[in-house]
Amino acid sequence: MGRARTIARRSFLIGSAAIVSGVAFGAWFVTRATPNPLLGELGEGEAALTPFVKITPEGITLIVPRADVGQGIASTQAMLIAEELDIDPSTATLDPGQPHPAYFNGSVAAEGLPFPAWEHGFVARTVRDLMVNVARLSGSQFTGGSSSVADLHETLRLAGATARETLKAAAAARTGVPMAELRTEDGHVILPDGTHIAYTALAAEAAAIDPVTDVTLRPASNWRRLGKAYQRLDIVAKSTGTQDYGIDVVLPGMLHATVRANPGRGGGMAGYIPNAALAMPGVRSVVEVNEGLAVVAENTWFAFQAAQALEVDWLPPDYPASSAEMWQALSDAHTDEFRNSRLRDDGDVEAALDGATAIAAEYRAPFLAHAALEPLSATVLVESERVTIWTATQVPHVVRDAAVAVTGLDASQVTLHALPAGGSFGRRLDHDYVVQAIQIAASMPGTPIKTTWSREEDMTHDFPRPLHMALGRGTVADGRVVTYDLDTISPSLVQSWFGRVFIVPPGPDTMLVWGAFDQPYAIPNYRITGYAAPPMMPVGSWRSPGACSNSFFHESFLSELIHAAGADPLEERLRLIADADSRRVLEAVGEMANWAGADIGPGRGRGIAFAHTHGVPVAEVIDVTMTDRGLRIDAVWIAADCGTVFDPINAEAQLTGAAIFGLGHAMNCELTYENHAVQQTNFDAFEGVRLHQTPRFHTRLLGLAGRVRGLGEPATAPAAPALADAIFAATGQRPREMPFNKAVDFA
Repeated sequence: MGRARTIARRSFLIGSAAIVSGVAFGAWFVTRATPNPLLGELGEGEAALTPFVKITPEGITLIVPRADVGQGIASTQAMLIAEELDIDPSTATLDPGQPHPAYFNGSVAAEGLPFPAWEHGFVARTVRDLMVNVARLSGSQFTGGSSSVADLHETLRLAGATARETLKAAAAARTGVPMAELRTEDGHVILPDGTHIAYTALAAEAAAIDPVTDVTLRPASNWRRLGKAYQRLDIVAKSTGTQDYGIDVVLPGMLHATVRANPGRGGGMAGYIPNAALAMPGVRSVVEVNEGLAVVAENTWFAFQAAQALEVDWLPPDYPASSAEMWQALSDAHTDEFRNSRLRDDGDVEAALDGATAIAAEYRAPFLAHAALEPLSATVLVESERVTIWTATQVPHVVRDAAVAVTGLDASQVTLHALPAGGSFGRRLDHDYVVQAIQIAASMPGTPIKTTWSREEDMTHDFPRPLHMALGRGTVADGRVVTYDLDTISPSLVQSWFGRVFIVPPGPDTMLVWGAFDQPYAIPNYRITGYAAPPMMPVGSWRSPGACSNSFFHESFLSELIHAAGADPLEERLRLIADADSRRVLEAVGEMANWAGADIGPGRGRGIAFAHTHGVPVAEVIDVTMTDRGLRIDAVWIAADCGTVFDPINAEAQLTGAAIFGLGHAMNCELTYENHAVQQTNFDAFEGVRLHQTPRFHTRLLGLAGRVRGLGEPATAPAAPALADAIFAATGQRPREMPFNKAVDFA
C-alpha cells in the first residue's frame, strides 16, 4: 500500500523449517501453516521455506502463481517480490509453480458478495474477511476478476522482505558484522567495507537459521522500481516474436490432434462413421471425447482436414434453436417466477411511478465470444505413473483435478506447465479443451499429443458472454432524476460457470446485477432487480462479467433520464454520486476533457459514462464525428482510481486496452444462432476495432484511494454507454441494442 508496515511474528507464519543446504522464502497470511509446494522439488544444495522465492547456487526463482494471459501480471508479481528482495527482476527465473492451496485467491471470493465494492461498513468487511478464509480453506487458485495485484501485493512484498532480511542475518552470522550495518543491492548483501556476498552464496547458511519474520516494508518514497516507469519483463520477447505461448510447445515424437464437437453446444451424438477420416494421409486414430470426436494425426493440418471428413449424427441440445427464440425466452422470464434478487431498493419506486409520466426503455446485449488470438490448445503426455500437461490456463488446480479424474492417478502424479496465453478475456477460466486433450493423450499412453482447436471450433464452441436484456422506468422533476427502476434479465452465469468449474455459491446471483445494483448513486427512488432466465447454452465469464452488459443498460438509461430532465450529464451525475472516490474520478474526467468549456463544433457529439466495477471507479468521455464514411471515434478520456499504482506504464495499457475491447465489441460484435449453431465462425464476421478506427486516448490514474485494485477489466464497462451517449449527441439517435452497427455506420 506504499506505507511501511511491521509484520509481527505471530501473524507471519512460515510453512517449514530450513532443509538441505539452500533456502526459499515466502509469506503466508493465514491462521495455520500450509504445506510448502516447493519442498518436493529440491535438489542438492537447494532448500525451501515458503512458496514464493527459491534461492539455489544457480540463481533465484520467483514463483508468480497468477496466470499471464496478456495483462502482464507475471512481470508485476516479479516486481513486487524484487522490490523488497533487492534484485533486478529480469535476472530471476519466473515460474508459475504447481497448483497448490498456498496460491489461493481470496479477493474474488470476498468481492462476489451482495455488497457494493465501495461499501466498507462493519458487516461488509466482516463477511469479506470470512470469504477470504473460505477461499483459503478451499484452496481455490485462479486468475480473474482483476484480482491478482489486489490479492497478492502485500504477500509478495513480504516474501521479498523476509528473504532479504534472512539473507542479511546469514551474512551477519558468517562475518560477525551486525545486521544493522549491512545493506542489500542487486542480489548481494553488502558489508560496510564494500564486500559483496551474493545471495546464491548465502542460501545454505540462511536455511540453517530461523527466518527473520519481523520485517518492515519499504515506504513508497523508497521504492526503486515499483511506481516508476519500468519495462515489462516479457516486452522484448513479445515484440520480437520469440515469446512461447501454450500453442508453441514442441516435444520429441509429438503427434497432433483436433476436436470436432456438436454444432449445438452441449448436444449429444447418436453415432458416427470414421472411415473417411481414417483413410486420409497422416491420420492415426479417431477418439471419442467430451462433446464430440477427436482426430489424431502427424500434424495439425492433417488433423483439421480429417475432422471435417467425419460423418456424425448429432443430437440437438435442449435449449432454443435460434436467436429470436432466445430473446423471446428472456422476455418471458420477466416475471416473479424468475426473480432472483433485489439488492437495491431505495425510497418507494412504486409510489413514485404511480400516476407519474414515466420514461421507459428496453436495452439488449448479445452473446459474445471471447475470441482470443491464440486458439485453445493443450499438450499432454500420459504415462503409467505420471501425467504432464503444457497449456495456458487460469484455473491450474481445476486442470490438475481433471487429469486425476480422467487417468485415475493421484494429484501428486500430475505436473502442469502453466504457460503464457495469447489472450483469454475469461475463456481460460474454463478447462474443457484441456479435459479433451487429456482424454486424447490417455488413448495413446507414452506419446505426447498436442490438441489444437481450429479457429472455427474456438468461435463456435465458446462459453460466450450471456445474452442480456434490461427494462428501465423512471421519472424526472425540476431538472433532476427522481426515480430509477431497472430490471435486468439474463441466464445465470454463476449457475453455468461455477457449476462447471467450482461449486455454485448460495445466495443471490450477484453477477446478474453487477454493474447496476452496486453503483454509488443516491437517487431518491432507486431499484435494481435481477431475473435469472432459464438456462440456454453454457455461458462463461467474459471481461468484466455482468458489468460489461449492465453498465451499458444502467448508464444509458441514466443518460436518458438526465436528458429528459434537461440537466447536464456530468453535473447531474456529480449531484447524484454518494461516494467520494467516484466523485473525484468524475471531476477528473470532466477536467481532462474540458467538459464545461469545450465547444466541439457541428456534426460532432460527446458522451460520458461512469462505472464502479472490481472496486475501481472509472469515468470515460468520448468524442465522435459524423463523416461521409460514417461515425468516427476521435478521442477517449479515461479517469480511474485503483489506489496504489505499482506499474504505471502497464496500468495505462490496461485502461486503454480494456476500453478498446469494450468499444470494438459494442460497435461490431455479436454471436447469433440458427439451428443451435453459431453463425459467426471467424474474425471476418466478428470484427473488433480496426487500427484506423482507434481513437486518441488520454488517461489519468488518481492514486488517492487507500487500497490496491486491479485494472484488467474496469475500463471495459463504461466504454459502451459512453459511446452510445456520444452517438446520441451527434445524431439524435440513441442506440439501445449492441452492436451499434445496427443503428449507425462506423468510418
